[in-house]
Amino acid sequence: MDKNIRKANVSDLARITDIYNWAVENTTASFDINSHTIEQRTEWFAEHDDRHPLIVYELEGKVVGYASLSEFRSKEAYDSTCEMSVYVDHEYHNRGIGKALIEEIIKLGKDNGFHVIISVISADNYISIEIHKKFGFVLCGDIKQVAFKFGRYLDCLFYQLFI
Repeated sequence: MDKNIRKANVSDLARITDIYNWAVENTTASFDINSHTIEQRTEWFAEHDDRHPLIVYELEGKVVGYASLSEFRSKEAYDSTCEMSVYVDHEYHNRGIGKALIEEIIKLGKDNGFHVIISVISADNYISIEIHKKFGFVLCGDIKQVAFKFGRYLDCLFYQLFI
């Protein structure tokens, strides 16, 4: 594991929330429209366990990115599939942090017995699409105009990786 990556602690929740809220307010990386409070993110945090990990990237004592594996769907037949999310503080983009987080979360997914990792990406999030392709994710679905954010309809792309 990269020396800057570790399992997230509840004390990281404020920074994780700040990173996520910036993406909500400024990008289509998240399909949320409204920012979240720390209380709202506490339930999400609690959903992550040893099988569905939440990891952070820390530089000089500051959390600057995070990645998670979440339940893909609640039906038991989906237990071998998970959904990946990765967010990096916008002030730390283009430093290899996202790449390091993806490498580690894929490894954890494999170690935890998952067969497939899914990522749901806005069709206009070209950087995310390209980094997913570099890791071997392939497009497996394209749903047109199913999200509405920033005054326009967005297409959702589903990418998958067999691990």
